[in-house]
Amino acid sequence: MQRLAAALRLSTPTHIATRRTIMSGPSQITLPSPADFHVHVRQGAMSELVTPHVAQGGIRTAYIMPNLVPPLTKTEAVLAYKKDLERIAPKTEFLMTLYLHPEVTPEEIRKAAKAGISGVKSYPRGVTTNSSSGIEDYGVYYPVFKAMEEEGLVLNLHGEVPSDDEKNISILNAEKHFLEHLRKLAADFPKLRIVLEHVTTSEAVECVKSLPANVAATITAHHLWLTIDTVAPQPHHFCKPLAKEPKDRKALQDAIKSGNPKFFLGSDSAPHPSASKAPSISESGELHACAAGCYTSPYLVPLVATLLESFGALDKLAGYVSEHGRAFYKVPAKAGDELTLRRPATAVKVPARLDGAEGIEVVPFWAGKELGWEIVN
Repeated sequence: MQRLAAALRLSTPTHIATRRTIMSGPSQITLPSPADFHVHVRQGAMSELVTPHVAQGGIRTAYIMPNLVPPLTKTEAVLAYKKDLERIAPKTEFLMTLYLHPEVTPEEIRKAAKAGISGVKSYPRGVTTNSSSGIEDYGVYYPVFKAMEEEGLVLNLHGEVPSDDEKNISILNAEKHFLEHLRKLAADFPKLRIVLEHVTTSEAVECVKSLPANVAATITAHHLWLTIDTVAPQPHHFCKPLAKEPKDRKALQDAIKSGNPKFFLGSDSAPHPSASKAPSISESGELHACAAGCYTSPYLVPLVATLLESFGALDKLAGYVSEHGRAFYKVPAKAGDELTLRRPATAVKVPARLDGAEGIEVVPFWAGKELGWEIVN
């Protein structure tokens, strides 16, 4: 068994899916109400396709991102969006967020808190999908953060700074440069719950570990597998923040393996039409940029179980996908809402594509690869 574990640690990411048949251990696992604390379900026809996939992938509670077009900066808009999501997927519990913006005032925070909105998402301007309305100066939002601290809302941080050639800041080191902002916010608002979203670097892991208990971090499924080498040749692996070096991936894996409750699942599952992930030229002759995002919702919990087993952390699955995040967000699991996984009798592969209305086609992460687990109920 020790030799097997060593072989798995040394194997490259492309070998993970092929190892299922030789793994030993439990044949069935029951989890207490999995929750995904960072999900994108879009709007319009795309939302009609992907919103049911959240439950299909084993998630009972989903924390929904507000970067729509236009962004969700008003309580009424958030509640209308939630109502539409509940129409599409009535059995999923949706936790909602506001988009940090000049329209989000302390008064709006208090209104949002009374309406049951859970948090506020901060996007630095221009760093990712639909972030053109993002912020440039955290200082001007200190009254908002104070109101959030008082009302118990969570601050969700996209932890990158914009690229800057003169300062040698790029998508490769943008997360490292953001950590000074995280430290300052944590020091200035010691009672504000803060989540550094989708961490990708060993420095971010160590920073979160060093800060008080009111600071936590989400880790995506895809960053547990990707490195910069697997992103470079494959547009469907391109996401923000960008996957980094093998040592950074190992730091994420070790954070989960340690059982530290500061780290929990936030998939950042982000669907894009397949055409937006492929090179294309507009009518004006310009080359379109590749959209940033990996889509994992339809099979998320089996994927996570497969990945955690590959680096010896299967026993930490319940903490990572349910217990730690629910404790931090103060959202208890509902009785009788467990999820059971089992090892499949026959191969279960991620589909090559998912089709929706109006010609929408989405290519999921890990398309064509084999999963080591499947959902029973």
